[in-house]
Amino acid sequence: MKTLNTEEARRWRLVLGEESATSLEVELSLEESRMDEALGALYQAGEHPKSQRGGLGASAPQVARWLGDIRRFFPSSVVSILQRDAMDRLDLKQLLLEPEMLSAAEPDVHLAATLISLNRAMPEKTRETARLVVGRIVDEILRRLAEPMRQAVGGALARNVRNNRPRLREIDWARTIQANLRHYQPAQRTIIPEKLIGYGRKRASLRDVILCVDQSGSMATSVVYSSIFGAVLASLPAVSTRMVVFDTAVVDLTADLRDPVDLLFGAQLGGGTDIHRALVYCEGLMTRPADTVLVLVSDLFEGGNQAQMIKTVARLVLAGVRMIALLALSDDGRPSYDARNAAAYAALGVPVFACTPDHFPALMAAALAKRELGQWAAQHGIKLASADKSLTTP
Repeated sequence: MKTLNTEEARRWRLVLGEESATSLEVELSLEESRMDEALGALYQAGEHPKSQRGGLGASAPQVARWLGDIRRFFPSSVVSILQRDAMDRLDLKQLLLEPEMLSAAEPDVHLAATLISLNRAMPEKTRETARLVVGRIVDEILRRLAEPMRQAVGGALARNVRNNRPRLREIDWARTIQANLRHYQPAQRTIIPEKLIGYGRKRASLRDVILCVDQSGSMATSVVYSSIFGAVLASLPAVSTRMVVFDTAVVDLTADLRDPVDLLFGAQLGGGTDIHRALVYCEGLMTRPADTVLVLVSDLFEGGNQAQMIKTVARLVLAGVRMIALLALSDDGRPSYDARNAAAYAALGVPVFACTPDHFPALMAAALAKRELGQWAAQHGIKLASADKSLTTP
């Protein structure tokens, strides 16, 4: 058996925890001991009754120290995982209602989802801190994804209307050059165009977009991302955007689209699911179905009338609505979803798949430009649900 050097032994000691101390016989530095204590408090809690190390208890100062330690010793991506595990394993959600705890936590989309789910239970002194934390998370996501969304959607719609008397900024140079190749002047080594082709001047709104978002507990991070993308879409004059969230009731949050933080705190995570009721409400919003993109963000576990839900989907598709069913809009892996309903949607021609936030701008651009979404998904390595109840490559 290979003999471990000192560095390897220290690493294994941190991985295996306190139980390996006697067998590995390695001395940890003060910083490594603090790191070991932070991991042991989370992952060895309750496993060793005689140990005094495991667990964070209900002590706010102890939790504050732990949050500070993990931020000191680990990168932010690891900190986010540790915080999530702590909330799941040690039920620390209640302690997050203390402003001091929120200030010490690492802001990420999962923390935002947790705070939104606790919104109704928060004391007033905590709610303002929670809004500040969620605001920081929203700003970071917007910094990363807002401009790609604007460029993708704006570019897709700009090419749907063209004119032959464009202003300079409206000229489609690729098509103009192609149309005037015969006018190339060898002496000047340039093309003198006789015909200009432009993207055109668009009317106020070329497409209607409705985001219909399931706010049951399993869809928490999807609600966060959907709200942020909804706010970005609402800022584009070429798109008319509505935002609808639902559980067993339906709430129209379109008026809050100007501020994604207000939008998020207007959602109420948890509760049941009535997809049929939400789809009927969205159907009532439509004035030009053929120019409407309906994005249903849901795991498709229907608690309402399943048969009527499928009939409503069929009616929307028949009317010309471009409908997409996203099983999740999140960074997480393959979601849990209702395979039977996914297959029924797919059989009606509705693309059904999970989507990461990084892919969503390109997805919306393809949908608004009326491109074939099966081909788009294949190009991006995304698996679609098929009528045989499985996610499969198209």
